[in-house]
Amino acid sequence: MAAPMSWRRLVYSVYTPALSGVFTRISDRFFRTHDRRRGSSLLLLAPLLAEAELVPVPPSRPPSSAGVEGLHSRFRWMADDVPAFRVPGASVHILHSPEEFYQVMKARIKTAKSRVVMASLYLGTGPLEQDLVDCMEEALERSQDQGSSPDLKVSILLDYTRGSRGKNNSRTMLLPLLQRFPAQVRVSLYHTPDLRGLLRLLVPERFNETIGVQHIKAYLFDDSLIISGANLSDSYFTNRQDRYVLLENCPEVADFFADLVGAVGDVSLQLQPDDSVHMLDGMVHPYKGNRKDFSTLARRHIMEVVTTACTRQRLLEAERVLEEAETEASGSESDPAPAPDTWVFPLVQMKPLGIHLDEQVTERLLTEAGDDSTVYLTSGYFNLTRAYMGLVLGAAADYRILMASPEVNGFFGAKGVAGAIPGAYIHLARQFYSKVCQLGQQRRVHLHEYHRAEWTFHAKGLWYYLHGSDRPCLTLIGSPNFGYRSVHRDLEAQIAIVTENEELQAQLQQEQEMLYKRSTEVSGDTFEQPNRSVKLWVKLVTPLIKNFF
Repeated sequence: MAAPMSWRRLVYSVYTPALSGVFTRISDRFFRTHDRRRGSSLLLLAPLLAEAELVPVPPSRPPSSAGVEGLHSRFRWMADDVPAFRVPGASVHILHSPEEFYQVMKARIKTAKSRVVMASLYLGTGPLEQDLVDCMEEALERSQDQGSSPDLKVSILLDYTRGSRGKNNSRTMLLPLLQRFPAQVRVSLYHTPDLRGLLRLLVPERFNETIGVQHIKAYLFDDSLIISGANLSDSYFTNRQDRYVLLENCPEVADFFADLVGAVGDVSLQLQPDDSVHMLDGMVHPYKGNRKDFSTLARRHIMEVVTTACTRQRLLEAERVLEEAETEASGSESDPAPAPDTWVFPLVQMKPLGIHLDEQVTERLLTEAGDDSTVYLTSGYFNLTRAYMGLVLGAAADYRILMASPEVNGFFGAKGVAGAIPGAYIHLARQFYSKVCQLGQQRRVHLHEYHRAEWTFHAKGLWYYLHGSDRPCLTLIGSPNFGYRSVHRDLEAQIAIVTENEELQAQLQQEQEMLYKRSTEVSGDTFEQPNRSVKLWVKLVTPLIKNFF
């Protein structure tokens, strides 16, 4: 169950920078105790360097590490700004296929007892999507049969523009649920504050989505959740490759994402049973109200969730430290129960609302990737920001970057301007590869293209390896694509998982291998192939596509 509002308000009301410092010092003491007990000699990595430009940035050189000792010390800086959740590695499961993702969701919805929370760009309108809605209806019916006060609540967050596209759309798919279960179902439609006035009137459907959307992909069932980059649409259930991680029975993480989706939902338009929409009382309208007032209120509302979770996790960590100290002082010879071996850090990026936690963490992670590490990075749309590109080119780590080949790009074969998008990404990849060669970085930075007949590619994230280890100790997984839109326009969320659990590391390794084994490495000859020819007009509009697609 989500933390009661009274607890959240209590924690938020007492949270101050001074108190944060106390918790930080206690947390530092815990980590030192943890590392001393494990015999680790790793120190914190160097501070984040100055903002990167396309010119390579000199990398910091963290000390090398043999194996996974001291991982918590190496990456504990993430807890400075985002919540840090301890979970057992055995509770984290990597899903490998669209069908598995779909079947797990259906099964979890059917057995949910208290809550189903779904955040996505949109819900499709085909038979598979209808089966998903039917599962929700079945669960709600079962809940009603169990008593006069049904416990199950269903909350769905989608993007307003994408979810309202066409005559049959996400809204029409969900209206029957709203009409039948008005007290148990909530459908929130986020509308970016940047689409307003004449822009909103003049930009046609489909293209209005380029201004900014709700892009978080989180699917929660009671105390378990799936974090992914996949939307709720038939191709994502059949032949569109993405990434998916299931956190089984992790109530604290589930509570955080339920609260996060709820907070975004609160500042969104609320769908009504008659297909109208309205704002909750006390909220600023995203495109009729004042732009600054909306963003300020939304940021405060959403950051309260982050701040409350940070404070609560520090309190829990402080309690663990005190318990260990009491055990040590008492001279007890019994060893304390082993702490969970995995950390989950939720990273949120909502630049239109002034929230850029994911960007800060990702930049520091790329900055501090030293010559003792290898990073496998993948994106469905290769469009690194200038800052990320500069950090990769200036790092000491080895990089293996996986992107879609033109044929598995989701826009391949599209009509009109959208049909130029694969060509624009070819042009961007060629520019980046030329920069790699110009700087003599070919031995350290490698580009790969994903190939799979009749499939499209939408996977994003990274895997982080330390020298001497054949398994990753960290992964990023979620909705961001590392591109301009993800950083500047859309609402995004992902998680960083840091783990010492060998079984989970093996799962992550298997996931990485499954994706990369279907790829070929890019060379200069790749861009000389006939199907890589990019028309002049596409090159000219590539800067526009880079910022909007």
